[in-house]
Amino acid sequence: MQRIKRKLLVFAVGIVVILGLIGVAYAGFSDKGKVLGSSFSIGNADIKLLSNLTQGVETNNLVDEIPGPAFTNIGQNWLKDYLIKLYNNGTYKMSVVSHSYYETANDPDDLRQYIFAEIFPWDDVNNDGLVTGDEIGASVGKKTIIKWKTEGFSLGEFDPGEVLGFIVRFSTETLSDTKQGKQALYDFEFDSIEL
Repeated sequence: MQRIKRKLLVFAVGIVVILGLIGVAYAGFSDKGKVLGSSFSIGNADIKLLSNLTQGVETNNLVDEIPGPAFTNIGQNWLKDYLIKLYNNGTYKMSVVSHSYYETANDPDDLRQYIFAEIFPWDDVNNDGLVTGDEIGASVGKKTIIKWKTEGFSLGEFDPGEVLGFIVRFSTETLSDTKQGKQALYDFEFDSIEL
């Protein structure tokens, strides 16, 4: 019996010693590192139009809207170019798409079926706001105003700080006599999508 008591005592002392050692190891030195003030800033998509094609990307030349062209005396096989420059004022690489927009009330005589838009990339190398033959890229496509609205044009990608120029070539082919003196009003838009 004494032997059992002695074993129990040795066992109890052993457990106390082990617990003491664990306590000493746990009570040793400690330290921690912190990461303070983590900041998160969301980027932005911001497409701008150049108000004056011969000026650069100064803040006072970057706008969200510009007045559209006013074409008069349109007839058979008519053609006229409209020049435009876009600027990626955002922080992301963007894909650009263009659509026309109209309300039927602004085109009651359905001229949208007879007026075409064809878009060409334009690299205004000398920044003079005028088109020369070597500055025109390959056509992106030609569509009626209706198809421009429903299908749009995919105009490619551009990086932050980049300017893209485009020629929008408006034209007609045949016009019936019933269209004489008629008028229509359309908008067209350039949408940017983050890549």
